[in-house]
Amino acid sequence: MALNSPMLITFTIYILGMLFIGYLAYRSTKNFDDYILGGRRLGSVVTALSAGASDMSGWLLMGLPGVVFFAGISESWIAIGLCLGAWLNWRLVAGRLRLQTEKNNNALTLPDYLTSRFDDKSKMLRIISALVILIFFTIYCASGVVAGGMLFESTFGIPYHEAMIYGALATIAYTFLGGFLAVSWTDTVQATLMIFALILTPIIVIFSIGGIDTSIEIIKAKDPAYLDMFKGLDFIAIVSLLAWGLGYFGQPHILARFMAADSNQTIRKARRIGMTWMILCLGGTVAVGFFGIAYFEVNPTVAGPVMAKNERIFMELASLLFNPWIAGILLSAILAAVMSTLSCQLLVCASALTEDLYKPFIRKNASQKELVWVGRGMVLLVAVIAIYLARDPENKVLDLVSNAWAGFGAAFGPVILISVTWKRMTRNGAFAGMLIGALTVLVWMQYKWFGLYEIIPGFIFASIAIVIVSLMGKSPTAENQQRFDEAEAEYRNT
Repeated sequence: MALNSPMLITFTIYILGMLFIGYLAYRSTKNFDDYILGGRRLGSVVTALSAGASDMSGWLLMGLPGVVFFAGISESWIAIGLCLGAWLNWRLVAGRLRLQTEKNNNALTLPDYLTSRFDDKSKMLRIISALVILIFFTIYCASGVVAGGMLFESTFGIPYHEAMIYGALATIAYTFLGGFLAVSWTDTVQATLMIFALILTPIIVIFSIGGIDTSIEIIKAKDPAYLDMFKGLDFIAIVSLLAWGLGYFGQPHILARFMAADSNQTIRKARRIGMTWMILCLGGTVAVGFFGIAYFEVNPTVAGPVMAKNERIFMELASLLFNPWIAGILLSAILAAVMSTLSCQLLVCASALTEDLYKPFIRKNASQKELVWVGRGMVLLVAVIAIYLARDPENKVLDLVSNAWAGFGAAFGPVILISVTWKRMTRNGAFAGMLIGALTVLVWMQYKWFGLYEIIPGFIFASIAIVIVSLMGKSPTAENQQRFDEAEAEYRNT
């Protein structure tokens, strides 16, 4: 792929559009509540599409189609696990968390919620949870910077290190300016662009080869194993792929969308919209990788870049099959996926640093204006660190996401899920679950015992720790249990 004017113009228009939305959000941001949670006034469409877009980062159009292209349809177990996990998250956590955070001192962040939910006077939960967010989200942010760098490098032929910075600057700018509202509004536009790209591209790939039947025959002739859902997979491998779905319960950037919805009724509508969007996007992603096998088998002379780095498959198909103007729009979908998730992650990190560390421990009486500007400063700080971590062009996007996803899923997933469904849970139980979940992931990541994805032992051990430690301690106070019961009653009534 080489630099051309239509692609450059399309990218420029897209980025300017995102910056304009950031400016509009800047004008609508009046206080720190607006900056980090949008004043809890998101409607169902924005809640659904923002949750989806913030989840589906660059791996959706690069990492996942790349592994499907390399290994075949067996890699779609990840997509199945994600759909199941997302539905359970919407069904079990979303509405409850929205109401529980409101009842617990109108909590604006997850550390804030955990501190209020468990009456933690020591503030240790706030500190530990904020640190977990910063550690794993900085890794996650780095994956977005890598994906953006690869996109700009491949599309415009500029060196990776320059491309990496260009790819991150626009996201940093509108997040810095408009905060949560900018992130949520741009997510909605980006989610629309992503689903358009992921429906159109595989359809054109299939037609260019001669139809679905012809495509499948070509793939079967190349290697029948590409069509085998169980290719090279044993029970542990399948469970590990499905277990990606467990991560949803603990992703702060997704949970923040639930917290920001204007009501529980909005959550119910958003669930239907969000799951439809997700199923279509993941189906399109798998189709891009799978039918891309047939396309490059028929057109081996243009397969070089994809064979060298399979994560480029969507980019190469878009540039080969469409005129430069349409290709520019489709490739903007990758930028949309990268920007939507990176912006959410930057904002959550900035929120943790500002609301959960700066305000409680450094400037308790800080004004709203001061907190907003500190939050903006934290966006820049985290962005610089993420860019530093992403400096290696050989980083694999899916590997970086896998590590961060497991860390959040195990450290926060059981804590959040149990905290909104079991009123007997205690502060020490939450602390034990968070610590054991995070440590299990970090250790398991190093040794890869049994080939099992680290989120599984992390989630299981954390859940066991929460239950045992909670039952060993005193029951929560009557006031604490009353707040829980009020939120649960409201949830069931709506």
